[in-house]
Amino acid sequence: MSDPTAMQTIREITPLRAQVGAWRREGLRVGLVPTMGNLHAGHLALVREALARTDRVVTSVFVNPLQFGANEDFGAYPRTLERDAELLRGAGNHCLFAPGEHEIYPNGRDGHTQVEVPILSDVLCGASRPGHFRGVATVVSKLFNIVQPDVAVFGEKDYQQLQVIRRMTADLDMPIDIVGLPTVREIDGLALSSRNGYLDAEERVKAPLLYATLQRVADAVAAGEAVSDAEWDAARALSAAGFQPDYVSVRRRVDLAHAGGGDRALVVLAAAVLGKARLIDNLAFDLPA
Repeated sequence: MSDPTAMQTIREITPLRAQVGAWRREGLRVGLVPTMGNLHAGHLALVREALARTDRVVTSVFVNPLQFGANEDFGAYPRTLERDAELLRGAGNHCLFAPGEHEIYPNGRDGHTQVEVPILSDVLCGASRPGHFRGVATVVSKLFNIVQPDVAVFGEKDYQQLQVIRRMTADLDMPIDIVGLPTVREIDGLALSSRNGYLDAEERVKAPLLYATLQRVADAVAAGEAVSDAEWDAARALSAAGFQPDYVSVRRRVDLAHAGGGDRALVVLAAAVLGKARLIDNLAFDLPA
């Protein structure tokens, strides 16, 4: 007799909905972990969190073309579905949803209805990657409607993305608990990312400086240094080390607005190019009362 909890791979929406419907009829709670594949330990931590909160977990692997700009790495983005399936099976995931592009966008990329979260999508990474968060919100809203999970788990490394998804879910009255999981890091502080594979050996040695720089910004602002001075010093230090900084910015955690005098719950976010890799990271911190 086959194991009803063994992982299955489903590539089409209709059979996925049928499987989720069967779980629902058993009274089971369903979790969703959306990914673009090329999985690493950070993704598997999301799966384990979903397993702890629900009875059945669907992990999606879909490299979403709508969130890539014209000159970005959509074609080169690593696709490792067989390895991903093996890792997910070992983690106890129940269902791998691996649709093709036509399954998700049957009317084509340009002919598909799109979802946009204003304001939050236009700053930081959104300013330098126009349309990126529209693509994120569109594909995540589709996955939410396809799976209709009770819980969806995302990593806090993509902090702006997490805030966009939280806002979209609230604004559209989706009854889904959005869980953010702290960033999983290498022992030297580098945030795990599928794009770390673009780094050569020399760049990999330099890469942890991004997180170390965020730590220095948080310490400086907490000690009373002006935010603008701390941001400027950080960008200059990254440039001197061989990075091409896009931004280093201290924001309010709740809405990513610029911090005001009374704000205490802050986050410093940064994006920088190192070689062929665009790295992002963030660090939440609180100012003393």
